[in-house]
Amino acid sequence: MTNLKKWEILQSKMVLNERWCQVRQDEIKLPNGRIIDDYFVNIKPEVAVILPITLDRDIVFVRQYRHAVGEFFIELPAGSFNPAEESAETAAIRELQEETGYFAPQVTKIAELYDKPSKDTNKIHLFLAKNVVKVGEQKLDITEEIEVILVPQELIKDKIIQGEICVAGSVAALYLGLNFLTDK
Repeated sequence: MTNLKKWEILQSKMVLNERWCQVRQDEIKLPNGRIIDDYFVNIKPEVAVILPITLDRDIVFVRQYRHAVGEFFIELPAGSFNPAEESAETAAIRELQEETGYFAPQVTKIAELYDKPSKDTNKIHLFLAKNVVKVGEQKLDITEEIEVILVPQELIKDKIIQGEICVAGSVAALYLGLNFLTDK
């Protein structure tokens, strides 16, 4: 049994409420009685990440620019979604097809993780998709310019160690998903 206690929210207000960014400012009372009046929380949508593996055991990645850090990254297909409008599984399948043109006939949930629970509200839903097939062209959003890359499964660990694949959600999905495959 634990003696840990939750923080008490005394007041809360939205300080930024734009399409791409929502931030809430909380006044909180810590278990030790101290008051913090400027604890900021990022309100973020849920995210679905999919680990797509072809019949040839290649993994389908996307390479795209990420403006916050000003670099290009190799990542698994992923995207945000609203759970009131679609399930995490549906979002993962949709993002795979939109970003890559591949379809996932078989999807398995790997895990639900929190990205940064100290400041962010969202979960990351990880899925494994075996036997994905190319069925069409990309259908990209206005902010997306994506290159599709196929990487043989046996090269993944080295690419992570060398820093070529370094986005946390993708790395988590790769390690958990590839372990999931070997456990079955």
